[in-house]
Amino acid sequence: MKILVRWLLLAAALLLVAEIYAGVTVASFGSALIAALVIGLLNTLLRPLLVLLTLPVTLLTLGLFLFVINALMFYVAASLLTGFGVRGFGAALLGSLIYSVFGLIIDVAVERLFARRG
Repeated sequence: MKILVRWLLLAAALLLVAEIYAGVTVASFGSALIAALVIGLLNTLLRPLLVLLTLPVTLLTLGLFLFVINALMFYVAASLLTGFGVRGFGAALLGSLIYSVFGLIIDVAVERLFARRG
């Protein structure tokens, strides 16, 4: 149940990112659901490998290169899907930052919600 609630909220957050920032477009809530799923899968499957491969660069930049990796996941998801788009890598970077902030807020809220139900 927690995963379903988090997924729905992340899809809503993606719609909010598109509303706040013009560089990101989402066609519908259905597109946002699919995009949130694809971003989650990319972050689960591909991101750890990229973090490991770019570890020297990440250390040299004191972790700031992780923002580039997040933007790359966002950009790849947008290029794979039809109802979700970004206007370029810069838009993917800013969009992924906003989406990450919303994701952190959602994670805290969902944890608190389900901890009370416990």
